[in-house]
Amino acid sequence: MQYRTMTKTNDRISVLGFGCMRFPTLSDKTIDEPLATKMVRHAIDAGVNYIDTAWPYHQQMSEPVVGRILLDGYRDKVMLATKLPSWYITNRDDMDTYLNKQLEKLQTDHIDYYLVHALNRKLWKNLTSHQLFDFLDAIKKDGRVRHVGFSFHDYYPIFETIVDSYDWDFCQIMYNYIDQDWQAGRRGLEYATQKGLGVIIMEPLRGGKITQNIPEDIQALWDSATIKRTPAAWAIHWLLNDKRIHLLLSGMSTMEQVIENLAICDYGIPNSLTTDELDLVERVRQTYLSRIKIGCTACEYCLPCPHGVAIPSCLNSYNSAFLFNDVKQAKAEYLMFIPEKSRASQCVACGECEDKCPQNLSIMDALAQIKVLFETEEL
Repeated sequence: MQYRTMTKTNDRISVLGFGCMRFPTLSDKTIDEPLATKMVRHAIDAGVNYIDTAWPYHQQMSEPVVGRILLDGYRDKVMLATKLPSWYITNRDDMDTYLNKQLEKLQTDHIDYYLVHALNRKLWKNLTSHQLFDFLDAIKKDGRVRHVGFSFHDYYPIFETIVDSYDWDFCQIMYNYIDQDWQAGRRGLEYATQKGLGVIIMEPLRGGKITQNIPEDIQALWDSATIKRTPAAWAIHWLLNDKRIHLLLSGMSTMEQVIENLAICDYGIPNSLTTDELDLVERVRQTYLSRIKIGCTACEYCLPCPHGVAIPSCLNSYNSAFLFNDVKQAKAEYLMFIPEKSRASQCVACGECEDKCPQNLSIMDALAQIKVLFETEEL
């Protein structure tokens, strides 16, 4: 296992963190706790020392399971991360209430890395109106939390605002070789590094999409490399080649995934990929991106939609369906993450978005296709 030193905290952290959002489950959707315990403890015994969970994972059961997994001395071997459930906060006291419940669930007296979860503009406005900064100062001072950061799910401009608003220790962003220009992306990585924040990467394998059902043309590119690697190994090596990244989180669901990721991360050394290898990853990326149906850059010039349509999010879901040739999964994510009031079906074809779009995209046609593809009963 390779380790890197977190910029502000000076903690020596394994480049692989165990994300506890995708534990193995039983037929009734509950966590297979014996197997999850075996997996996490195997990873810790092999050198992983960062365990990440959150209030909502597995219908709020991830934290209690993690608490039990870390008994028998394992809590002392790791840095434990969990997250403030931002969307439930209605006042300052709520923040303390949730943190105290999390400490109880996790059977610990402190959290090493505490994140404000899934920040976007709406949540940020609400939290800052309820004395978020006072809360963060207090929990570090009283010892319930060692380091504070945030995870981010929005478009780039608000990322800078959040970074500049508080003395954060670290941030967590979505980043992989395909999504270099989505959400915080490459610009966010650069800005966080410039500001001295530790950087944790989530979705390094895009939820497993870039490791499964590989299209023939993509696999042919991987097969052309002199050094043979799995798609997962290419994706992880590409991230760990960047010294600005301190660790990446992998939500592992099987022991086989744990073993594979541990082996890959034994070689997670900065600047270890050759120019030819980096060029190969870029060719793979461009081949994936060529499948995109509509070239939305999420600049948001189309917003606000007068009828509330979350246009960039809808277009991203549409593109994902074809990017990975998986309409069923893209539909499921669309229905899960985009509220009904913000879906494509709310479009009345007023044309205001197209008038404002600097890419001159046919947004109304795309939204009509999205409505048929994602909002009908059958695929």
